Amino acid sequence: MTESRDFLATLREPATIRLRCAAITQSVADGRSSFFQIDRSRLPAAAERVAALTLQRFPDLRIPFHSRWRHFEAGGVDRKAELDTLLQGRSAAEVARAQIDLTVVSVLLDAGAGPSWSYREGAGADAPTYSRSEGLGVASFRAFVGGVFSSDGGQPLRADGAALHRVDAGTLRTVFQATPGNPVVGLDGRAGLLSRLGDTLLAERARDSGIEARPGLLYDRLTAGGRSTVAAAEVLGAVLRTFAPVWRSGSVIGGQPAGDVWPHRFAGSACAAGRDTSTPGWVPFHKLSQWLTYSLLEPLQWAGVQVTGLDALTGLPEYRNGGLLLDSGVIVARRPRDMAARWKPSDEFIVEWRALTVSLLDELAVLVRERLGRTAEQLPLACILEGGTWGAGRQIAAELRPGGVPPLQIDSDGTIF
Repeated sequence: MTESRDFLATLREPATIRLRCAAITQSVADGRSSFFQIDRSRLPAAAERVAALTLQRFPDLRIPFHSRWRHFEAGGVDRKAELDTLLQGRSAAEVARAQIDLTVVSVLLDAGAGPSWSYREGAGADAPTYSRSEGLGVASFRAFVGGVFSSDGGQPLRADGAALHRVDAGTLRTVFQATPGNPVVGLDGRAGLLSRLGDTLLAERARDSGIEARPGLLYDRLTAGGRSTVAAAEVLGAVLRTFAPVWRSGSVIGGQPAGDVWPHRFAGSACAAGRDTSTPGWVPFHKLSQWLTYSLLEPLQWAGVQVTGLDALTGLPEYRNGGLLLDSGVIVARRPRDMAARWKPSDEFIVEWRALTVSLLDELAVLVRERLGRTAEQLPLACILEGGTWGAGRQIAAELRPGGVPPLQIDSDGTIF
């Protein structure tokens, strides 16, 4: 194994994410940052908001995971039941592969859509319309059911490398009903991501003729040898290793695409094994890959696979979770003008805000559990995010700004945020 692969493995570990983010958070708390301060006195109020919203949405506290499958429930429609009906008669393994195909494609399409885009589900004038993540979820579900991502007209309920390779901006313009008056942010970036996914899957099949060139190959790899238990960190590792070639907008380290990993002067070199001399100063987030991992938990469980160690995964450092902490006054920008500027994902300002988000979500989770009378085992982070912090971030944004736009402006090609 090459040295570059070794240090990328370190950057794929959730423990490294937390340790590097903690190093940045401590530096900010020590007053070393020129960008942010932390006001932990505001955490209790933020926790009250999250707990109240959680109880409003889930009075019995039976909270599902934060997952793409929640967006397939938009408008109170049980689209999973629709898919189950369409998949009737297939083996449990094939159902899981189809669900994973859908999940992977849909999550990779799930970046900020922009405030003016919407999707109409159906042809009639009274057909429901969805926007933002819900709209992207419903649109990708309909495209999947319609066979857009399958190269086999007789088997529409799948995604495969050949069909994904052919995806371009025009394909997605149709999928998302995009027009000049209904624009989707980052359309080219999303198309490129799916096309590279197709290439990656075809390359995986060339290396292993025993698998199909489908995202569903994850099921076969995670359950190889008849395994029925898998750790959440293993799922993330499989996602990151398998799909590493699709990430072009992230960082390249040692000639290898590292994805959502960025340099920061306070990141340090801590990792699960102690100190890592190969990657000091790099902080991994893997936001979209962790979002995908959270979204794969249910298809694995539905197939009878037990997933352990859920809280090894971190909170997702993006607009809504990180926006909640900014809008609640927990994370405070030192210069108000910075909040009005446009940033790139690689800017230290954004890297720092995201690292603070990861660390402070863990602290917030403790307070939310106290208010709801639940333990970490009873209320894992995956459920707090759903309950939860993501919705509270959207809620407070709507209270503070027209259209509920996030507090920060980030130029993105649609493959990170």
